[in-house]
Amino acid sequence: MPSKPAPIKKAAKKEPAKKEEEKAPEPAPEPAPEPAPAEAPPAEAAPAEGEAPAEGAAPAEGEAPAEAPAPEPKPPTPPPTPPKEPTSVPLDLFVEDKNDTSVTIIWSKPENIGAAGLDGYVIEICKDGTEDWKAVNEDLQKSCRYVIKNLTTGDRLKIRVVAVNEGGRSPPVALPEPVMVKEVANRPKVRLPRFLRQRYVAQVKEKVNLTIPFTGNPKPVVSWTKNGGPLDPKRVNIRNTERDSILFIRAAERDDSGVYEICVKVDDFEDRASLTLQIVELPGPPASVKIVDTWGFNVALEWTPPKDKGNTEITGYTVQKADKKTGDWFTVLEHYHRLNATISDLIMGNTYKFRVFSENKCGMSDSAAVTKEEAKISKTGIDYKPLEYKEHDFNEAPKFTTSLTDRATTVGYNTKLLCSVRGFPKPKVEWMKNQMIIGDDPKFRQICVQGICSLEIRKPGNFDGGVYSCRAKNDHGEAIVSCKLDVKQPVLPDGDKK
Repeated sequence: MPSKPAPIKKAAKKEPAKKEEEKAPEPAPEPAPEPAPAEAPPAEAAPAEGEAPAEGAAPAEGEAPAEAPAPEPKPPTPPPTPPKEPTSVPLDLFVEDKNDTSVTIIWSKPENIGAAGLDGYVIEICKDGTEDWKAVNEDLQKSCRYVIKNLTTGDRLKIRVVAVNEGGRSPPVALPEPVMVKEVANRPKVRLPRFLRQRYVAQVKEKVNLTIPFTGNPKPVVSWTKNGGPLDPKRVNIRNTERDSILFIRAAERDDSGVYEICVKVDDFEDRASLTLQIVELPGPPASVKIVDTWGFNVALEWTPPKDKGNTEITGYTVQKADKKTGDWFTVLEHYHRLNATISDLIMGNTYKFRVFSENKCGMSDSAAVTKEEAKISKTGIDYKPLEYKEHDFNEAPKFTTSLTDRATTVGYNTKLLCSVRGFPKPKVEWMKNQMIIGDDPKFRQICVQGICSLEIRKPGNFDGGVYSCRAKNDHGEAIVSCKLDVKQPVLPDGDKK
């Protein structure tokens, strides 16, 4: 009986072949069936579905090639990126230097750069009076400093800077005023004196005359401000020269206090300096003063600071006391810093009032705060008994303690007679010449002070010689002293005698 032909392996594995056809881009042509040998082991007929062929075994004739490797998985889709935005405006643009052909500018980075970063800067210029802006740098400028070259001397240029990134151009920052392309011979500089670098203090009604030197070429333009505003020309006078500026106030007032700023400017360059002026005056008195307590020989006082401190700080207080009997004021505390004090060593039985003055660097206040109430130092039960004494009797008759002495004088030369007398009551003194009372003769000058008696004879002549006496008398008696005065002719030289 003839044997049946062996089944074709392709027919036995239909599903894998179909799967291979789907994966393979170009399926291989199907070969023609061939007769198989008579006996084919059933185990080798075909591998089980999904089973790989044995290692090293060649694929059977007409069998499809092995499967291709599986494709790699696709990466996850990234989230959408936010739109890129330009940076904020660059900051602090100003001129660093300039000459006849170039201008050097510097600036600061924008405050907000953003996610797109910062690629660089574009520097643009245009002539004053036009809006024809042109970039002067071909490539983006990375640093915050740029020198604009090949300029024409005398041109007035407007300059601005723009930051650039992938988001586009930022808003521009421009110089506040056009720049003159011109060499600056000497930049302006204020030479503020050392004593004005601290607070300058002057008193009310004083004259203020401050000289502020400066340098700069050509002549700088000088301007002044007070507390950021303009000066009052009625109060402050300014006089400018090529080398200094003078601030003059004829009679200072407290409203003239403040911060004065001077600005010197040459083209686009400027320098500033400020000084603080403080106008002070005497303070007012303390607002109030009162007696808090009285005990023994002590009084406790309290007071409050003055309402008007004179535009400066209070440096101390002066405390005075006055006895009600006499009313005379005496200082008990000076340059005292506290607002309370204890006054001690008061006299028993007296009644006191107190007053307080304020002090600052100008001096002591014109008026004082006086206590409304009085402090009475009470007695402590001690009875004072005055001693009995006999009053001394000072009555005394006149007595000369220094007598007159004989004198000699020359014609035409004044002479003076002196003596001293005592007595109580005060004796009456009379001068006599040759026992005749002189009286009010203008040739004689009579003086008696504190018991010293003198008689001056003015330019005596030949007849003024004689006996002079001084008589003193009161209710208890009298005394007299005398002397002789000799008036001589002057001695002439021999030539005059002829």
